[in-house]
Amino acid sequence: MAKLYFHYATMNAGKSTMLLQASFNYRERGMHTLLFVAGHYRKESDLGYISSRVGLETDAEMFRDGDDLYERIREHHESKTTHCVFVDEAQFLEEDQVWQLARVADRLGIPVMCYGLRTDFQGNLFSGSQALLALADELREVRTICRCGRKATMVVRIGPDGKVARAGDQVAIGKDAYVSLCRRHWEEEMGRVTAEDLIGFSRS
Repeated sequence: MAKLYFHYATMNAGKSTMLLQASFNYRERGMHTLLFVAGHYRKESDLGYISSRVGLETDAEMFRDGDDLYERIREHHESKTTHCVFVDEAQFLEEDQVWQLARVADRLGIPVMCYGLRTDFQGNLFSGSQALLALADELREVRTICRCGRKATMVVRIGPDGKVARAGDQVAIGKDAYVSLCRRHWEEEMGRVTAEDLIGFSRS
């Protein structure tokens, strides 16, 4: 039976690499996959693509707010049999779109593999991630580590000035960088507790 999967992690955990490898495995066996990526910060004229830090890249359909993903996938499936759907940057999905993807698994019998962040730089759930955590049949954590060696579960945003951002829009596209940290060091960097071994970043 087809399922809706959510693979979640912090930044730089290799989510896109895993997605591209899984899609390649299907295609190597003569199966067809349909890939989606968030188009929220891309221009209307841009072509969608998914790329990984290790240099892998492939074309992908873009999704934006208001898109009916069930209908798009159904129409595609009718013209060319689709064996699996992959969604990168799934944290940007709307709640309705997560329900649509669940229907793809339930009614079209196509597995849907979503990959994305769980929380933003302030420790809050993205709307898409919240819906996926509630609706997905299977949750899979993609692990990476903090600078101290513990499992990283949070992320901080480093602005162009090299300082940790403690406020601002949930998504910032530009020269900002993101660093994955364990909960303890995230609280220290965000100024929520007194720092005991704060290293690496300029204070905001």
